[in-house]
Amino acid sequence: MEKIAFVCQRYGLEVNGGSELYCRQVAERLAEYYEVTVYTTCALDYTTWANHYPAGEETINGVRVKRWPVRKERKQERFDRISAKVFGPEGHTDRDEQKWIEEQGPCCPEVIRALQKEHGEYRVVFFMTYLYYLTATGMPLGFENAALIPTTHDEAPVYLRHYEKVFGAAKGLVWLTPEERAFARMRFPAVCGKPETVTGIGMDMPEGELPEIPEGLRGQKYLVYAGRIDPSKGCGEMFEYFRRYKQENGGDLKLVLMGKPVMEIPEEDDIIPLGFVSDEMKLAVMKEAFALVLHSRFESLSMVVLESMMMGRPVLVSGYCEVLKGHCERSKAGLWFESYGVFAEGLKWLQNHPGAYRQMRRNGEKYVREDYSWDAIIGKYKGFISDFGGEG
Repeated sequence: MEKIAFVCQRYGLEVNGGSELYCRQVAERLAEYYEVTVYTTCALDYTTWANHYPAGEETINGVRVKRWPVRKERKQERFDRISAKVFGPEGHTDRDEQKWIEEQGPCCPEVIRALQKEHGEYRVVFFMTYLYYLTATGMPLGFENAALIPTTHDEAPVYLRHYEKVFGAAKGLVWLTPEERAFARMRFPAVCGKPETVTGIGMDMPEGELPEIPEGLRGQKYLVYAGRIDPSKGCGEMFEYFRRYKQENGGDLKLVLMGKPVMEIPEEDDIIPLGFVSDEMKLAVMKEAFALVLHSRFESLSMVVLESMMMGRPVLVSGYCEVLKGHCERSKAGLWFESYGVFAEGLKWLQNHPGAYRQMRRNGEKYVREDYSWDAIIGKYKGFISDFGGEG
């Protein structure tokens, strides 16, 4: 059986979000066809990178996982200081960028040294994602079999000079959306013409019955937000838009929040925070929602949009994010906005056109079923591995 490897900043059953979850989902499914090894750190918490897992090897759901300790935890004050220099108006040096990458973390040179010795054992070594230390340090070494799963979007770090080396060193690329590929080609012309595939992520319909939603939500009409409640996700704007809509239009519409808050949530009767919930409860709450709302301007895929569509609920998303806008255009299961006025009109339109609303629900279910099945996603990975291999 051929061998492949993944390099990811953290990995484990307890890591339940973002690119790290995607890495585990893909690795476990590819383990049916390849010997899969993951190179990672002992970290669990992405804000500090504190060591949590024991160093060494273990097997998780058929995947060999090799972990090394993080050399230093991230200190927010120190990270903020170098970030202010790197992203400030005064300019900065290449050494400043390297220092920023080390502080961004997880700083673990041992993973890089192990890859330098062992990368030749694998047909492909997938680095994921572009941003963090392991990829930012490992990719420029120029391994002949290094492929990049960048999960790129338009954010400040992607314009650092160092990442031109990262993308330029990739021997092949796996994109999550056409919009991600288009942006990366514009920012990093060196990726054009390299072996590539656009995969997305597979979505699993829940098995068995979903749990009952909280009693206070039953019979209520509500918008739902799922994810980290964070200014960087547009949550401040979301609260502002929702409160203004309620002031101007009244009605009994609620806003239900699912996820960990890292900002203050307005204490209002119509805004209902549920905190962190299980995946099953998340889908149950989505299924009973009127629509999902997402103001984030920076998404490389957005699983919550796909989950909402899978559960038959349209989405109302930021038009400043090309990925979210692209999902709406391809699926015909969502609307996008670039101002409060368009947001309000879109929400009114969904409520005043029940026939179109029902069709959007069907469109979303069809979009996820046909374009985001795991069979289709894994088939694309197998084709990429077969065609790309270790060729330079």
